[in-house]
Amino acid sequence: MPRFSRAELESFRGAEVPDLIGPGLRLLFVGINPGLWTAATQTHFAHPGNRFYPALHAAGVTSAPIDPSAGMSTEDRVAMVERGLGITNLVRRATARADELDRDELRRGAERLVDLVGRHRPAVVAVAGITAYRAAFAVPRAVAGRQPEDLAGATLWVVPNPSGLNAHETVDTLALAYAEPARAAGLLGG
Repeated sequence: MPRFSRAELESFRGAEVPDLIGPGLRLLFVGINPGLWTAATQTHFAHPGNRFYPALHAAGVTSAPIDPSAGMSTEDRVAMVERGLGITNLVRRATARADELDRDELRRGAERLVDLVGRHRPAVVAVAGITAYRAAFAVPRAVAGRQPEDLAGATLWVVPNPSGLNAHETVDTLALAYAEPARAAGLLGG
């Protein structure tokens, strides 16, 4: 695992991480925005304390563990895309913390997401983070889980954020939450 100094990580403030999207997209996970470690490694959810990939594996969504902390391998990227999984963010610019984003930036991100979903046509979209979802889509009383409205033709879910800062979630609780949209996308059995 690489080690980055605070100054090295700060140099990635504002950087973008390309979407991980390929043909046959079935389930698109949406993060809030890239963290500095993610920007440094150019891999979504890459911070060593992030539980995204362990939760996907525990849920059976991925067939092998993925350790993205040094950057996702080409083989892992191919396996994700071939499985019909994709990853993007509401806001493209990297920050140290998601609370550095303002409501307008999140709302512009929601508009971009609607366009992206309309172009790529996943069966299911899963936004990771209820607070950011509420702000981005102007639904202050939304609750986690399946949303009553679709998003550009895709079934819409809101799932817990896998960041280590979301301390009341565990790999097991995240796995349960991530399995639901994966089942809806046809990636897991009933």
